[in-house]
Amino acid sequence: MKTALYASIVLAMTVSAASAQQAGFTAGTPLGATAEGKFTPMSSNVKVFGGVVAAESCMYDATRGLIVLPNRGVGQDRMPNDGFVSLLNHDGSVHTPAWIGATRAGLVLNQPSGSDIQNGLLYVADRDGGTRPDDPSVSVIRKFDMKTGAPAGEISNPQSTGLNDIAVAKDGTVYGTQTGDTADATSWKVFKFAPNGTVSEFLVGKPLFQPNGIALDNAGNIVVINIGDTAVLTFSPAGKLLKTENAVQPGNDGLVIMADGTKYVSSVRQGGVSKIAPNRPAELIANSIPSPASMCYDAGANQLVIPMNANNAVALIPLK
Repeated sequence: MKTALYASIVLAMTVSAASAQQAGFTAGTPLGATAEGKFTPMSSNVKVFGGVVAAESCMYDATRGLIVLPNRGVGQDRMPNDGFVSLLNHDGSVHTPAWIGATRAGLVLNQPSGSDIQNGLLYVADRDGGTRPDDPSVSVIRKFDMKTGAPAGEISNPQSTGLNDIAVAKDGTVYGTQTGDTADATSWKVFKFAPNGTVSEFLVGKPLFQPNGIALDNAGNIVVINIGDTAVLTFSPAGKLLKTENAVQPGNDGLVIMADGTKYVSSVRQGGVSKIAPNRPAELIANSIPSPASMCYDAGANQLVIPMNANNAVALIPLK
């Protein structure tokens, strides 16, 4: 497939982690209590569940052994800049309620959706605007330092009002899906954010059909799943369609690709999780999950972690 080439717009302001910290940014601490001026972490035999507000995606932090969960919070029209990032334990209990978002000094995180971790950075698909009917939304990729949680820069994309999911290559290139309108194929897009901040249209129109989930396979190819049908599409970095597979159900959102090439796909509309092993037809391994969104693989517990969107919870699926 011919790649849409025109390049566009670029870097909005960039905020370094250092300048954010100078502005007073503070990362949140694990659950615990302060008595007589001394903070003590909560004892390990206590489990607290919660810390999830309209989460759309998650990632696994292998360094901490924790699940990183961006939360949208309430809508921009109700309370701007209400997004935050919590850290969860393998069993879904809360480790840190607001690792990013404990304070708002130097922080803008409005309504995060898709996320990825690469090269010590957490990348999040966010948006600015949308506070009033006359305030247009603008897509923004925001980056955060995985050690400190501090903001580490952003790239604005005025071509899009918002991205659903993102995948980040080793060189820092970001690919993001714009789901678009059901009847307008020209609105079905995958954008490419180059490491230097240049934004271009990577894919437009069919075989995309409202693209939602996106991930990179082990060869560096870009895999996209549609919410409009069952297609699981693999494209080369040049934009050529290499392979088409199919999930059991349509309406897909979440995508995880394992080291052996096995793909897991979650249907936010029908509630199932499809397993697509290499050169084998898809099989349903779970069903009737309420609104399963953009899932991640928790390598520390060998399980899928699936934010349940408006249910303010996560689902855990152990893998054999």
